[in-house]
Parts: sequence; structure tokens; C-alpha cells
Amino acid sequence: MPQPQFTITHHGAVDGVTGSCHQLTLANEQAVLIDCGLFQGAETSSEGAGANRLQIEFPIDKIQALVVTHVHIDHVGRIPYLIAAGFSGPILCSQASAALLPLVLEDALKIGFTRDAALISKFLTQIRQQIIALPYKQWHDIIPGNPGLSVKLAPAGHILGSAWVEFELKHGTDKLRIVFSGDLGAPYTPLLPAPQSPYSADVVVMESTYGDRTHESRKYRRQRLQALCERAFKDKGSLLIPAFSIGRTQELLYELEEIIHRNRQRPAAPGVNWNELDIIIDSPLAADFTAGYAQLREHWDSEARRKLNAGRHPLAFEQLTTIDDHATHLNAVSYLANTARPAIVIAASGMCSGGRIVNYLKAMLNDPRHDVLIVGYQAVGTPGRDIQKYGPKGGYVELDGIRIQIRAGIHTLGGYSAHADQKDLLNFIGRMRHKPRQIRLVHGDESAKQTLANALRQRHPGIEVIVPRK
Repeated sequence: MPQPQFTITHHGAVDGVTGSCHQLTLANEQAVLIDCGLFQGAETSSEGAGANRLQIEFPIDKIQALVVTHVHIDHVGRIPYLIAAGFSGPILCSQASAALLPLVLEDALKIGFTRDAALISKFLTQIRQQIIALPYKQWHDIIPGNPGLSVKLAPAGHILGSAWVEFELKHGTDKLRIVFSGDLGAPYTPLLPAPQSPYSADVVVMESTYGDRTHESRKYRRQRLQALCERAFKDKGSLLIPAFSIGRTQELLYELEEIIHRNRQRPAAPGVNWNELDIIIDSPLAADFTAGYAQLREHWDSEARRKLNAGRHPLAFEQLTTIDDHATHLNAVSYLANTARPAIVIAASGMCSGGRIVNYLKAMLNDPRHDVLIVGYQAVGTPGRDIQKYGPKGGYVELDGIRIQIRAGIHTLGGYSAHADQKDLLNFIGRMRHKPRQIRLVHGDESAKQTLANALRQRHPGIEVIVPRK
């Protein structure tokens, strides 16, 4: 039986882990985009050319819709540029993502475009008109006719509202299924139901961020998180956690609430019990998203809802302090840098390439009393990657043009990555009833993609595994 014809073009996330943007084109040249993300770190410039990679450099006249897998900036950050290039079609995403996406884009506009409130309001009004919220596990027609295309979203377990995307391409009586994984989460991620595999697919485009490693168990990483906190406080210092405002921050709060609940009367530091400890969220966007997560509790998993029913508040507990204005932020930096008050500070950006975490690091990174905990992927070329790589050796990092020696303790807790590890990625394919004929690996460093490709070929010798190139 002849297969419907299509092509897949990768406009990002083929030479690294940022800038996710993929195009599915039908035989009649009509197309859809899957994500339109921002490049970060060393990936912000084209190799050898130094060209800025913000602009939309591919034709958009045939693109009928944009499908958003989730609202992390490396998957949605170039949407303003897409709109500026003339795209006026529907933006399809899950119901939770539809609520969160305007918050992300408002922040992106303020950082990269303008502070003009009227212009931002006008843009957000247009975006809201283009967004179509899709319930999980329901088919929606995108391109009618012959050939035609329908889409269905399913929970990906990465952040609230994240989805893997299944397309059904129809040409006459022939049908073909194409799956884009987006970013897959690990099982037992706080707040989120675990992702389930598709029943079948012909082609899968799959992320490979941690395709070469396995995460620690949730129980073990919570024990390590508690131990790292207590170590930092024993030295009369603070624990700095660079974390993405969306997803990672809320997961950390959830786990810290559990640690406090289990150890309420135990000391976190000499003279300070866990239930007296200051936990500071110093990021307006993180505060907005934490409030958004709380409002979207119908999308939480059963464990989180049981805590709510028991009167606990995993994202709004007593020890939590949120800092909004810049003056209070600067006072907090000065106070923690110059006193022995133990505290946990969670601030963006997650790769230390901007945001309020930079001021904390400039003030405290050269002081051995303090500790830094890396809980997420650090892209090549970001300060976070340098801190993670050179910090344990007493090296240096450059922040805002200032060279700072790293004397603080540097720790990595990989289990808190919101990405699936190698075992989870292999299971995503292995648990499909009908396996794909082709897998295309994207969104990963070269070593991660090649390691995962080899593991897939060994486990499923009948599947063609491709690592696309630029």
C-alpha cells in the first residue's frame, strides 16, 4: 500500500538542545510548525558566521498552523518573530499551555523587544485570539481535504500542559501516523502524571537531551536535596538554585514542602529547624507561574491532589517568601551575602545566562560558605555550564563581563531534570504496540544523540534511526 507523502524539516534543535522548531509538509506543500523556540548559549549564533538566529529565515506562506508542545522558552521564544514575519494562523496547544503561554511571551517581549505596555498588550491580545486550546486525547482537524492532517495531544509529563503530538496524515484511503515527542518528562515527576507511549506510529521525532545517562530515583534525589541543604546551612551560608521559572521551580517547591513536612522538628542548621527556614523565590515570572500552577490544579496528578485534600499547600507553604520588586531583590542579595542567615534561593535563569540569579552569583560565588545546586541541563556556552564544569576545580566564570573565581560549593542533582533519561526514552518507543519504521533524534548534544541512537538500534534492529544534520 503506498504511503502518503510528506517531508520533515528541522529549523532548530538539531545541533544542540535549544531552538526547537520542526516543520511537517504535505505533498500539496501545505505545512504545520511544531514549536518555534529560542536558541540559547553557544547555539545563538550560526556556526562560523556569528549570525543572529532570532529571525525567521524560512518561508511561512504555506504554514497553516503552529502546534506548541509546551511553553518553555526554547520551544516558544521565537513566536513573536514568527508573528512579526506575518504568521496569523492558529496556535494549537493544551488547555494548561493556553493559560500559561501569554505569561511566557509577555516576559519574552519585555526582555527582547520592548517595555511599552500598550504594544505588549496589543500583541498579547492578538496571541490570545490565535491560541486554540485542545483537550488531551481528542483529534482536531488542521488541514482539510486530500491530503489532510489531524492532530492529537497527549500528556508528556515535562511541565504542566506539556504534550507529545500525534499527527494523522490522510491521503485517499491511506493513513500515516507521525509523532513529535516534544520534551518528555520522567515518571514520578512532582505534580504531573507520567507520560504514556503512543499505541502506534510510522515516524517518531524524539528528543534526546539525556539520551546518554540515567537519573537518580525520586526518593534518592530528595534525600540528596535535603543533605545538600543541610551541608550549606552548616557552613552558615545559603543554597543558590538557578532554576527555570516554569516547571523546575514548582517541582523544587513541591519537594521542599515534603522535606519540611517530614522533618518539621529536626534542625536544618544549628539553631534553625526546617519549619523556620527561609525559602525565597526571587523571580516575578516564577511567582506568576507558581500561581498559575496553583490555579490549574485540576491538571495535577493524584498524589498532589491528595496533599491538597489533606490541607497541605505544596506550592504555597509558610516558609515561602516571594520577592517581586528589584529593590527588595538587591536588599536580599546584600543581606544573604553579608550575614550567616541560612536560606534557599530559587531564581532564574536556569542556565545563569541572565535574570536575578546572576546578582546572587556575583555576590556569593567567591565565598566558600555558600553552595550552588545545578538541577537542570546547562547548554554549551552558558555561564551555568561553566560553573558546573569548572566550579569543582576552583575555576572561574564570567558574569556580566566580570571574571569571578568559584569558591562556593558546586553540586549537580540530575534527578530533578524535567527531561526523561535514556531508560525512559527507550521505554517510550519500547512500550508502543506497533513500532515506528523510523526515529529521528533531535534536541540533544552529539554524544547524547549518538548514544541513544546506538541503544535504539541494538534494541530495535528493524527501526531506521536517523540523527538529522543542519
